[in-house]
Amino acid sequence: MRSFAFVASTLALTNIGAVNAQEAPPAFPVTVATPLQKHIKTWDEYSGRFEAVQRVELRPRVSGYIDQVNFKEGSDVKLGDLLFTLDKRPFEIAVEAAKAEVSRAQAQVVFAKADLERAAPLVESRALSEQVYEQRKSSLGVAEASVMAAEAQLKSAELNLEWAEVRAPISGRISDKKIDVGNLVIGGQSNATLMATIVSIDPIHFVFDASEADYMRYTRLSQSGARASSRDTANPVRIKLADETDWSHEGTMDFVDNAFNERSGTLRGRAIVKNADGLLTPGIFARLALYAGDVDALMIPDTSIVSDQALKIVYTVGNDNIIKATPVTPGQLYEGLRVIKSGLKKDDQVVIEGVANPAIRPGTKVAPTVGKITPPEKTAQK
Repeated sequence: MRSFAFVASTLALTNIGAVNAQEAPPAFPVTVATPLQKHIKTWDEYSGRFEAVQRVELRPRVSGYIDQVNFKEGSDVKLGDLLFTLDKRPFEIAVEAAKAEVSRAQAQVVFAKADLERAAPLVESRALSEQVYEQRKSSLGVAEASVMAAEAQLKSAELNLEWAEVRAPISGRISDKKIDVGNLVIGGQSNATLMATIVSIDPIHFVFDASEADYMRYTRLSQSGARASSRDTANPVRIKLADETDWSHEGTMDFVDNAFNERSGTLRGRAIVKNADGLLTPGIFARLALYAGDVDALMIPDTSIVSDQALKIVYTVGNDNIIKATPVTPGQLYEGLRVIKSGLKKDDQVVIEGVANPAIRPGTKVAPTVGKITPPEKTAQK
């Protein structure tokens, strides 16, 4: 009896173990969908900074002592605004002296002309030699030349008097003053004293550097006719500042450099942006998105992308319902979905719901439900 009971107990335990060994772990439910396919405009992003379209250093054309400073430091100025005034008295005296010299020269012309007129009948009667007549004629020419020289000197003195007022050569925003009232400034073409600087505000440039790979890609697109070169066409750009989430500022390309930087191996590009409110200031760093052509893109939700150290991966499900990690290269956001530049195929079954489950890993058996990827904007409208 004891032997029979032992055998029965052993058989029962063996059967229970066999049943447990045959039971597989449950398959986790997930929702899968193929990437959304759409013909879209693509944009490449770059970091860069704003630069003034015009930048002028204010330096005097004449030397003198500063008599007045006529602007508020850091304010906006307009073309022709009076900024600095030099002591005008020396220049006014020079103008008066030049006017006097003009009058003296004109008087000499009057005398020489009358003297020549008196000599004309004397030559005909041979009372005066032709040599003396020619001398008087020459004296008249010298006197007339003296008038021209005196008038030129007067214009120069008047110009120096005009330059005693330093006016804004462009419209823009002025810096702080580099000199104060009473200081002597040196004018001229070299070593002139720096008085202030003005930078234009509207419009404003945005400068960035593109890699050689990007340049070659743009060139190939231009050669194929898929995208015009920014050298020839004002391709659109969008810009967002450090504190902005949307591409709030729009502009166009207006320059591409003619050679790569030998040290960085990059090519400088430049866009021009409207800045009527003056928010954008030279020197500010920002992000720029440059139109890169139209493509047939594959898009998935951002939540489907998982970071694996330096890699970006998405979970896909094959015919065997086993999770597989697929490395991808994400691109821009379009209508709330992330464009995948490479790594996915149009018929891949991407996990769009259930990714956050810690049990969902490569090699995990799942129970997929087929769903559909819809742009969040359209979902919200429904």
